[in-house]
Amino acid sequence: MEMSRWGLILAWADDPGIGARMISARSETVAEKPSFKKAFKQRRCLIPTDGFYEWRKENGGKQPYYIRTKSGRPFAFAGLWESWSRNGEGIQSCTILTTGTNDFLQEIHHRMPVILSPEVYDLWLDPEVREPDQLLSLLAPYPGEDMEAYPVSRRVNSPSNDEPGCVERVA
Repeated sequence: MEMSRWGLILAWADDPGIGARMISARSETVAEKPSFKKAFKQRRCLIPTDGFYEWRKENGGKQPYYIRTKSGRPFAFAGLWESWSRNGEGIQSCTILTTGTNDFLQEIHHRMPVILSPEVYDLWLDPEVREPDQLLSLLAPYPGEDMEAYPVSRRVNSPSNDEPGCVERVA
């Protein structure tokens, strides 16, 4: 397990700031897009989490929701990683893969992170598996029966608010 900066910084990038625009990759095009194609074949990872946020348009604004499994157990997103270095500075970065939503989440947002089942972790991480067809079938929406979502404070809109209260339910 290693820490990585969220936002894929491509090895050939002149400026690591490009990562701010590469926080996710669409699973539908990941095998063809030049920005992600090589990492999809060679540098796949699991990004552990216990939940994620999505925003729904409500009452003229956007309400954040915290989404997790009903059990509260951790799970893993499908991810890609890259190593970048210039002038002695090195950064390992990552991105999450997204897909269309499941029935449960469609009222909140039209896309969701790809959540992998533990049964396919080994296949996803296997460096010998490089054929897109073997991997693309894994990038489907996670079933919604095991998920719950609830509104949380808009404090989550700022990365500086990194605290347990960000996942507390609000009225």
